[in-house]
Amino acid sequence: MPNPKRFETQWGGKTLTIEVGKYANQAGGSCTVQYGDTVVLATAVMSSEVREGLNFFPLQVEFEERLYAAGRIKGSRFMKKEGRPTDEAILTARFIDRAIRPLFDDRMRNEIQVVVTTLVFDGINDPDVLGLIGASCALHISEIPWNGPIGCIRIGQVEGEWVINPSYEAREKSILDLSFAGTDKMVIMVEAGAKEAPEETILEAFTFGQKHLSAPVKLIEEVRAYAGKEKVNPFVLDTEEKKTAEAEKQKVRDLVTPFIAEQVKQLFYSTPQATKSDRTKQKDELKKRTKAFLKEQGIEETLFGAGMEMVSVVLDHEVARFIIEEDKRVDGRGNDEIRNLFSEVSVLPRVHGSGHFMRGETQVLSVVTLGAPGDEQTLDGMELVGKKRYFHHYNFPPFSVGECKPMRGPSRRDIGHGGLAEKALEPMLPDKESFPYTIRVVSEVFGSNGSSSMGSTCGSTLALMDAGVPIKAPVAGIAIGLASLGNKWKVITDLQDLEDGAGGMDFKIAGSKTGITAIQMDTKTEGLTKEIVEEAIMRAKSARLRILDQMQTAIAEPRADLSPYAPRIISMRINPERIGDVIGTGGKIINEIIATTGVTTIDIEDDGLVLITSMNAEGALKAKETIFNLTREIVAGEIFKGKVTRIMDFGAIVEFMPKKDGMVHVSEMAPYRVDSVTDIVKMGDEVFVKVLEVSEGRTSLSMKSAPGNVFPEKKPSAPRPEGQRDSRPSSGRPSGPPRPRAPFVPRSTPKNDS
Repeated sequence: MPNPKRFETQWGGKTLTIEVGKYANQAGGSCTVQYGDTVVLATAVMSSEVREGLNFFPLQVEFEERLYAAGRIKGSRFMKKEGRPTDEAILTARFIDRAIRPLFDDRMRNEIQVVVTTLVFDGINDPDVLGLIGASCALHISEIPWNGPIGCIRIGQVEGEWVINPSYEAREKSILDLSFAGTDKMVIMVEAGAKEAPEETILEAFTFGQKHLSAPVKLIEEVRAYAGKEKVNPFVLDTEEKKTAEAEKQKVRDLVTPFIAEQVKQLFYSTPQATKSDRTKQKDELKKRTKAFLKEQGIEETLFGAGMEMVSVVLDHEVARFIIEEDKRVDGRGNDEIRNLFSEVSVLPRVHGSGHFMRGETQVLSVVTLGAPGDEQTLDGMELVGKKRYFHHYNFPPFSVGECKPMRGPSRRDIGHGGLAEKALEPMLPDKESFPYTIRVVSEVFGSNGSSSMGSTCGSTLALMDAGVPIKAPVAGIAIGLASLGNKWKVITDLQDLEDGAGGMDFKIAGSKTGITAIQMDTKTEGLTKEIVEEAIMRAKSARLRILDQMQTAIAEPRADLSPYAPRIISMRINPERIGDVIGTGGKIINEIIATTGVTTIDIEDDGLVLITSMNAEGALKAKETIFNLTREIVAGEIFKGKVTRIMDFGAIVEFMPKKDGMVHVSEMAPYRVDSVTDIVKMGDEVFVKVLEVSEGRTSLSMKSAPGNVFPEKKPSAPRPEGQRDSRPSSGRPSGPPRPRAPFVPRSTPKNDS
């Protein structure tokens, strides 16, 4: 039977609870984490066998959304089971992965899998922070070697007040949404969106958040003290044979290290104008020279692996050492220098907007497509349900880095990079009321050598302005790196290939000239100090302003007009109670309007906002007029031109607006007494009518009171038998002498036609 144990602490005004011993006890480490009513299960498992032949650390992190957690059933009629992960689930899995990965020894080759499953989602407390806390706890109490624990916190600022782990509603009001992982002294991962928040505000948020980051870390340590397992050492030398073998490998490593360091200096620092492709060849040459050196030294081939594994280790060390000790980067730049920038717009014909951005060898072509409101993406996930009108897609083909690889759709990395650029631009987009288009941006990475996600942000800005999207301000982004050896470090601007190695960081910051809109940071260290974070943020501001200035040489502001190939959207508002009059039974009326006017789509919001999309302005105006007439309130005294649709003994039915008709009583047909309705009108005749009264859905009309009608001469009445009275209502006007009938000819436009 399970033997659960609960641990609690007060955090941000709510109770944070970790429970162990109840679920998933066969995993290496498992726990549930609860905050509010949101509950997640976190598990960590390590394989018992080493995967031979791998040259990377095999860590998998999965975030599992469960619709039952939110009390929902999948909207699809055919598929009710959760399928492939949503973009939100993938982004959350990457959020957790980027925080825990640096604390593993990357020499490990045992497979490790961390799975976070949301069991309950209360719609208030986001499971991403809880998932990371749960992963940290599961790893820390397991036998898996991991240099934790860490905590995670979300910080917002509402009306000038700092808020810990704000709700979804509070985040909408906050100037920033900053999530970061680490301890009260070190930051190891950052994810943030902001509404042009000043750098000083972001730094204050870090300071405030770190003060409260110790609560989950202390709680995890309490759980470890109660339920922690003894850590295994995958590198233990438990026999004399293994100890001897390792000693021989270490001799080879010690022998080859100074040789590789000298070769790095010769190969990489003698040609500062080398391209990434050149450096790839230089790395290949370094490996060849190292292997030749091992042969010259008489090293047995069985020990070559120990020597060759030092190539990347020494290369990373030397790149960092040159920066720290000699202020020398591999391409000759200064530590705060940006590579050459290039921007242009309108590079493709017919598309709605395009922007081409280059920073060094990083090259991105971004393309904008404007669509109808009905082209919005439907979200059917655990957290996000509804519509999404702006989305950014990022494509990273293997040729962009000179490689040959299978192309099987967007990777988790592609989704993450696309999401970051999307987050950077989203605060700058116009609202739907003023710009009702659905906006899709696709960034094609044609070359990558350092932060293609920030290149995509710049390319997206150019393309959106080229498309005439009235963004509030241009946005640019830059990646800030780090060179570190022990306690020595230096921050570097505009990170590129060789500089993103061990002891480094990738601190991506995007924003406008006013402030920051997005941040994403991951590191290959065990955390960044406050001083490093502060310098990185301020260095990014300086670089961002320089990039924005260069981008403005290509396009200074959004174009005043849309592309002629983009659809046109006309908006109008109607009474929400009249929406049914426009749609009709089974969509009959709205489909008829689309067919007769030639518009592309007509979208109607619940609040009465009508959006008409058309490639033809005339058709859009005609559809707008039709909808206006269908939903307008008719008042007495208005005059219309209509068509006779029905003849009766006592009058005629006239359709005076689409789907609206009224009765013209025989007494209101002419300025004299009418004996027969057909003496005045016939089916299909067009006449002018004046509204006399609207009551309970019925409209009374008059022809005789409407200017514009030309009436025929009064027809002589047939004689009546003596003593018989005419029972029909009289128009109140005495009849004149009989006159021959003239044809009925209405004027085209009455003088006071409304």
